[in-house]
Amino acid sequence: MEVSGVYHAYRRRPVLRGVNLRLREGALVGIVGENGAGKTTLLEILSGELRADRGTVRHHGRFGYCPQAAVLNDALTVRQHLEFLRAAYDLPHLRRAEEVMDQLHFREYDQQRVGTLSGGTRQKLNLTLALMHDPHVLLLDEPYQGFDWETYGRFWDLAALLRQEGRSVLVVSHLAYDTARLDELWRLEGGLLRPAQEVRVA
Repeated sequence: MEVSGVYHAYRRRPVLRGVNLRLREGALVGIVGENGAGKTTLLEILSGELRADRGTVRHHGRFGYCPQAAVLNDALTVRQHLEFLRAAYDLPHLRRAEEVMDQLHFREYDQQRVGTLSGGTRQKLNLTLALMHDPHVLLLDEPYQGFDWETYGRFWDLAALLRQEGRSVLVVSHLAYDTARLDELWRLEGGLLRPAQEVRVA
């Protein structure tokens, strides 16, 4: 994924002031920033959900997007969500989704209605839906919110496996945890991305 000169403003308030980013194949990259820094706006532009005022975003291959607010229907079961997206993606089977469910340890919730699930389990489903079509690039907005410590560890194991498979993973969060697991860490500040180690400490 290549991002060049992305600008965006809400009315007269600039949020992104020329963001540049190149997400390499097989890279695990983090972006951190304070609340209101524009992280979700950036991800919405990268995913095509929002149009930038200026700049370009180029994807090479399939991408998956895991938004911070899961778009789930409380009346449907976990399996019904998977079947719905299987049809939307025109997938022949749910093998990839079931592999992710096994890695995150929530296969037993297959027939439960989403409205009965805990926040952490809903987030597991959110992540599974983003991965079930086996994307080359994965965009994750606060992906481990609601996870307990054990699931948090499984998330990073899954991210490392995706990197080994040559997938590119972008993790966006307001806090920088486990930075040693990342190949690159950037901070979104003042509408620009800067290498985290070069950011001025207040």
